[in-house]
Amino acid sequence: MMGVEAQKGIKVAVLSDSHGLLRRAVVHQIQDCEHILHAGDIIREADLDELRLYGKIYAVRGNCDVFAPGVGDLKGILRFQIGGVSFLMTHDRRDVPRGLEGVDAVICGHTHVYSEERIDGKLWLNPGSCGRARFGGQVSMAKLEICGGKILRVQRINFDDMNDL
Repeated sequence: MMGVEAQKGIKVAVLSDSHGLLRRAVVHQIQDCEHILHAGDIIREADLDELRLYGKIYAVRGNCDVFAPGVGDLKGILRFQIGGVSFLMTHDRRDVPRGLEGVDAVICGHTHVYSEERIDGKLWLNPGSCGRARFGGQVSMAKLEICGGKILRVQRINFDDMNDL
């Protein structure tokens, strides 16, 4: 019989395009997550430092991060595993390499618009912008629940209160 701890899923926050605006509502949402993914356009190193307080962070450089101190040196593409799930993360979907063997989930940002689809058995997720809404999207992020080497749940989180800074 498996113990309660063995059945517990791993919670992962997925963010992108904060653009120097780390909203308190976003911080509230990530506090129950063990891992935080940020798909670029962070702008402020202080925001990365704050995110590190809440969980293990995986972050890539976005197009607006190139000359930003403390974030400009981040990798453009990152491959990693969490709970047996293999991730590839980059800011712009156009930068995803062709070789996706062994990748379970592709995380991108850049468009500021939430999208979630399954292509060839892989999750392709853009959490939208957790900073400012642009391009017809709204302020959003996502949470994943991982258990047994599988993504059990993808939760889209929309933020309606644009005044929550």
